[in-house]
Amino acid sequence: MTGYVERSGLQVAGILADFVENRALSGTGLAADKLWAGLADLMDRFVPRNRALLAKRDDIQAKLDQWHAAHPGPIVDMAAYQAFLRDIGYLVPEPAPFHIATQNVDDEIAVMAGPQLVVPSLNDRFVLNAANARWGSLYDAFYGTDALDAPPAKPGGYDPVRGAAVVAAAKAFLDTAVPLANGRWADWAGGGLALANPEIAILRRGDDVLLRHNGLAIEILIDRNHPIGRDDPAGIKDVVLEAALTTIIDLEDSVAAVDADDKVAAYSNWLGLMRGDLVARFDKGGKTLTRTLEADRDWGDVVLHGRSLLFVRNVGHLMTNPAVRLPDGGEAPEGILDAVFTSLCAMHDLLGLGQVRNSRTGSIYIVKPKQHGPEECAFTNDLFDAVEDLLGLARHTIKVGVMDEERRTSANLAACIHAVRNRIVFINTGFLDRTGDEMHSAMRAGPMIRKAAMKSSSWIQAYEARNVQIGLACGLSGKAQIGKGMWAAPDMMRDMLDQKIGHPKAGANTAWVPSPTAATLHAMHYHKVDVFARQAELAAEPTPALDPLLTIPVAAPGHNWSAEEVREELENNAQGILGYVVRWIDQGIGCSKVPDINDVGLMEDRATLRISSQHIANWLLHGVCTPDQVDAALTKMASKVDAQNADDPLYEKLTPGSIAMQAARALIFEGVDQPNGYTEPLLHKFRQAKKAA
Repeated sequence: MTGYVERSGLQVAGILADFVENRALSGTGLAADKLWAGLADLMDRFVPRNRALLAKRDDIQAKLDQWHAAHPGPIVDMAAYQAFLRDIGYLVPEPAPFHIATQNVDDEIAVMAGPQLVVPSLNDRFVLNAANARWGSLYDAFYGTDALDAPPAKPGGYDPVRGAAVVAAAKAFLDTAVPLANGRWADWAGGGLALANPEIAILRRGDDVLLRHNGLAIEILIDRNHPIGRDDPAGIKDVVLEAALTTIIDLEDSVAAVDADDKVAAYSNWLGLMRGDLVARFDKGGKTLTRTLEADRDWGDVVLHGRSLLFVRNVGHLMTNPAVRLPDGGEAPEGILDAVFTSLCAMHDLLGLGQVRNSRTGSIYIVKPKQHGPEECAFTNDLFDAVEDLLGLARHTIKVGVMDEERRTSANLAACIHAVRNRIVFINTGFLDRTGDEMHSAMRAGPMIRKAAMKSSSWIQAYEARNVQIGLACGLSGKAQIGKGMWAAPDMMRDMLDQKIGHPKAGANTAWVPSPTAATLHAMHYHKVDVFARQAELAAEPTPALDPLLTIPVAAPGHNWSAEEVREELENNAQGILGYVVRWIDQGIGCSKVPDINDVGLMEDRATLRISSQHIANWLLHGVCTPDQVDAALTKMASKVDAQNADDPLYEKLTPGSIAMQAARALIFEGVDQPNGYTEPLLHKFRQAKKAA
């Protein structure tokens, strides 16, 4: 990192000051001295509130610890428990019925339903790939994955047998989504086209066909000279689906950003996306490739947006970053920095300074994670007000997506939505972070059930259902997204097709997928389910009660796991922790496909680390396992993780003294004392040590 420069009483890392003054401010009409003075004023106003909110988290946790230590085991008297939660300010009064009042929301969020990608902001190649995943070849998605129920492709180039199976599967999809008035798509020979549903408009561009169903476009591309099209009765060379309607460019759980250099790299990629001039050059298969943003898709009278609508996920309220130091020498809250600088970069889109447009309604979309309750949501709302004033933006230009991933937010979701009711465009569930907070909140209630059993626990069912029902009751349908979480296994697309249809059936108009290919396949679910019709049905149903949501997943008193069960659980958790941490600490990789203990590749980020480390910390606290057993599991799993990464030339083996192993042990053995069980403080500490070394 370069040295610091003084700006309005703040010490700003030189690399950040240079980025802001020479790139981010360029063309916006904002003066640098005004920006820095405004940032200093924001720090004066909001840092004390930020610190007070974090202190309140600690105070509430201390009271929860005392209560659960005095009332161990499952909740026996739910009424008394909820009375206690109200007394300590954990539960707050429900607001009177209301509907959100958000305005100027792009169609992809408000009135369309489809997949959503989340991509680490530090990787220019990945962010461009995700932004371009608005459109995906169904032929390619079937051909290259296990979603196709057919033998795998034979090696040595294109396999015509598998290709025929791909074409058959794609046309079977068309028969379901947009059936012909007569016959099947397999029999269509081109030319005139009549659909069973005459209300579906048919647009032609030469021989190509554009259809819209459930709000999503389907392109049927025809070329009788193409290697695929020449063997097709109609000359169809591909079926292209509108797929990832929205993408979240992530500065949070999927990145390892611990200093000014990392933050500027992330901000720079976001600015490039907002300007449309981001370029990635990389080697693939011995060739140097160049990737840029896709252009819009011209169908003559209709021009379709060529890219995902982009959100940016800022960090939460907890962490600070040395990119800016306050007058007292402390680090600035990272969430305040993100709010200012990601919004500043997005002004290039609002002002039309770049080559393409993101929002056509003049909005900036920020996802805000890891907020605990409505008071913290109100803090975000006030902060965004202040950022708008600083940048000269109209009120509520900055929209917010609220991650429903902390227990105090889930229990007060309507009040959280109410706190941001004029700018909210998104609520989303996150099973892993939510489980991590569930365990930490009730850390002293007793040993938690095994991790795999969490998904069938009663609080999970209530959590997922309440998120949808409360969102509908607050008027999100037609104005905002109600989202569901990630499918974590990018190589298991057949299972995803079988299971993830449950998300639109549950009333979610978006859900997270791990890759552009997965987005293309998941898009088929939104043709099978009319989400907005489903939301209308669900709106008539009652909201699930609060009691099951607050039921703690603690084992029954006296329950004992066998020695084998304890060993299995420890090794499973230890392998996941090590496999993720070693890449985070040594290589700065915040999200990647990490082999699990059974060598199945899973997309891992800090949320998965939080649940695994908190689970072992809980079992240690309650004597289910011993420190020696944990260390034995770590030692054994270190060898497995080393073997799984043997082909990575940058990989450094896990040794007892390695910084990565120290980090993994700290996450477990210091897990009880980590704020709300978060992994970021320790990860940042050890990553900074690794970079210094």
